Amino acid sequence: MSAAAQPSSGLSLPQYAQVAVPLHLTQTFTYRLPAALQPHARVGSRLLVPFGSKPTTAYIVALLPALEPGTSLVETDIKDAEALLDTEPLLTPEVLEITRWVSDYYAAPWGEVLKAALPAGINATVEQIVAITETGRAQLIETASDGPDETNTPNARTRGLQLLAAEGEFEIKTFCLRMAIASVPKWLRDLEREGLVQRTHRTRSEPAGTKTRKAVRHLDHETSAATPKLSAAQQRVITTLAANGNNMPLARLLALSETSAPTVRGLAKKKVVEIFDDEVRRDPLESADLPAHQQFSLTTPQGEALLAIEEQMKQRRFATFLLHGVTGSGKTEVYLRAMRFALQQGQSAMMLVPEIALTPILSRRLRASFGDQIALFHSTLTKGERFDEWSRLKRGEARIVIGTRSAVFAPAENLGLIIIDEEHDTSYRQQDSPYYNARDTAIVRARKESAVVVLGSATPSLESYHNAQAGKYQYLQLPERIASRPMARTELIDMRSVFARRGKPVVFSDELLAAIKDTHARGEQSIILLNRRGYSSFVLCRSCGESIHCPNCDVTLTYHRSDRTLVCHYCNHRQPAPSECPTCNGKYIYYVGEGTEQIEEQLRARFPSLHIARIDRDTTSRRRSFEQALLDFSSGKLDMLVGTQMLAKGHDFPNVTLVGVISVDAGLALPDFRSAERTFQLLTQVAGRAGRGDLAGRVLIQTYHPDHYVLRHACAQDYSGFYEEEIRYRRNHSYPPFVSLALLLIHDEDQRRVQANALELKRALVEANQDRICRILGPAPAPLARLRGEHRMQILIKSRSRKGLRRVAEAAMRKAENLGLDLRSINLEIDPVNML
Repeated sequence: MSAAAQPSSGLSLPQYAQVAVPLHLTQTFTYRLPAALQPHARVGSRLLVPFGSKPTTAYIVALLPALEPGTSLVETDIKDAEALLDTEPLLTPEVLEITRWVSDYYAAPWGEVLKAALPAGINATVEQIVAITETGRAQLIETASDGPDETNTPNARTRGLQLLAAEGEFEIKTFCLRMAIASVPKWLRDLEREGLVQRTHRTRSEPAGTKTRKAVRHLDHETSAATPKLSAAQQRVITTLAANGNNMPLARLLALSETSAPTVRGLAKKKVVEIFDDEVRRDPLESADLPAHQQFSLTTPQGEALLAIEEQMKQRRFATFLLHGVTGSGKTEVYLRAMRFALQQGQSAMMLVPEIALTPILSRRLRASFGDQIALFHSTLTKGERFDEWSRLKRGEARIVIGTRSAVFAPAENLGLIIIDEEHDTSYRQQDSPYYNARDTAIVRARKESAVVVLGSATPSLESYHNAQAGKYQYLQLPERIASRPMARTELIDMRSVFARRGKPVVFSDELLAAIKDTHARGEQSIILLNRRGYSSFVLCRSCGESIHCPNCDVTLTYHRSDRTLVCHYCNHRQPAPSECPTCNGKYIYYVGEGTEQIEEQLRARFPSLHIARIDRDTTSRRRSFEQALLDFSSGKLDMLVGTQMLAKGHDFPNVTLVGVISVDAGLALPDFRSAERTFQLLTQVAGRAGRGDLAGRVLIQTYHPDHYVLRHACAQDYSGFYEEEIRYRRNHSYPPFVSLALLLIHDEDQRRVQANALELKRALVEANQDRICRILGPAPAPLARLRGEHRMQILIKSRSRKGLRRVAEAAMRKAENLGLDLRSINLEIDPVNML
């Protein structure tokens, strides 16, 4: 990035702005700054620029006093910027720097990364406006004076002119809707060419922004020579203001003083009070019941871990710690004390969590500890709440941020500490453009800002544990639970034996049903996990054997009984559940497999006295309901939670003594080299939800593969044993952490084009790999060969040299672009975590 010249007194004003646009383009663009914009332009501000056929919002990444020598830009080809959208930069230098790193490392368009770094709703959109000109009005009058034509029916272009003349300008999509046409017609372009209509662009801010309300403050009249005479109602207003700090919202003032708005306006005319617009914070925890703040005594391992973290923070020195603590060992208390130490040092802190399901209880605990110093960042906040939390952090009013993946870009100043809870979780990886891993991005951001990173997990990723073993990370261990509580006793239930006893497949073993009954007879709680949403996995016709597939993806549709729909969990295609087979019209529709919805229903039928709630992706889309379910379970109002892997992460429910896992076999069978690691992590994490209080815990895992090494180590809570066995497999088969990976995914609606492009890309990779520094596998159909209406093929690149891998991949992408391949149909993922 070119050096950014910031305008200031004594320096020449910038003549040009280098910008990144939020489109799938890797390069930046240069625009001329009109004289009116030059004094106010700042790096990090948004600029409205002409791009293609319409203006777009761009982000200033550098300001230039002149074109750099040797540039290929021609002065006459440079366009003028149209408007400056911010008086103060939205993007801090730290955020600009880390987004630039993300763009470079992950081969992600910088503009897309910058857009992702800002809260949703802050970006302006550009809309196209169509309006009639004076020439158009004149022609319309002239046509009307000629009398009706032979058909006495005006044609489309005349009706369009009449609509514009009658109602003024239209946004182009609204105009097409009113004209009952699908897209911009040729006759409208003809009218524009003839000068009868004109099309322009204007910006429109999205609905998020500062929220205000009317407020009243009492003006100081002590120095005034004469105090105005007040009515009884006006005196009540003054008395009420005095009792509330002389400053309060107008609506509340009227209610408490039992007066009307004209009374207050009368006081304003007498200069006794002032009515003004007061900014209102949309607080996501405004009505939350906060837990009582508790002070715990640290165990010896906790104290040693905290001391090591604080020592690095005191010296303001970058360091990465892997805090490996078994479930229930008190990692969260170490996090809280480290954040408190950061505040004492005048630093800010950041805590990332993988799932929004972790934030309701944790955020309340943090608010109880740190008050309004906490800012929340996650996807279920409203646009207004996200904007307000982001603004408070940027202004320095909040100094601790807790959030999910995108919170890594939060504008925290003087950042001293970053905590990545459940660092192993794949949710930290952004699965669509711009691709990035928030965990690794956080480590780089900490290095750039001389901050300390704490990676916490009971089941660290193999890469992180390997880095700790190699000395790249400092290793901290919490080997025991708080108060020496025992780990939950874990048992495998062989479903082959259950099938032999029952003579048919069943969902619940006798052992699990008996354990549920006994647990709740004792007044204790349970968690039942099945990592599969919906009611049934797929729908099958028993007459012809056909199953119902998604029309856009190579997957069967999942049945959701609550609204009797078939849903694709990849593209969200929905269609009504059939009463007969769409292939043969057969009446024998069979619903195969179980999802969390069916598990919940069956448990309610078997145990009608239990209070049960479900937690999965379907319920988390309803923010308040899923938050309330977690809070009700925590307070004991619910007896059981049924859900997916979201229940396995980080929750602390002291009264849970039973965890049942319905099936883990599907996870072990996934075509991904990380499937064993993920299954081990899921089982170990969910087992850790049991026995966290004073009562012993029990975990029952139903499986058809009880001899699998993953299940053996998970039952023993033996991470090191699993690591030693799995790391040998990774070394022997050249997988991370011993090699770096890049995945090239070629996708298009035309299958032949996908195949041809994949072969061209493979040739380009082979040509770029003359020194054979990389191993190139493929092209081959992706495990999901068709997704969201597109056919997919993939090429996997392995290399022991990260630089060599990047060089080969980028050279092949340049060659593909030169050959005319559409790069929008090729996804390059560096360090992919999902091979599906």
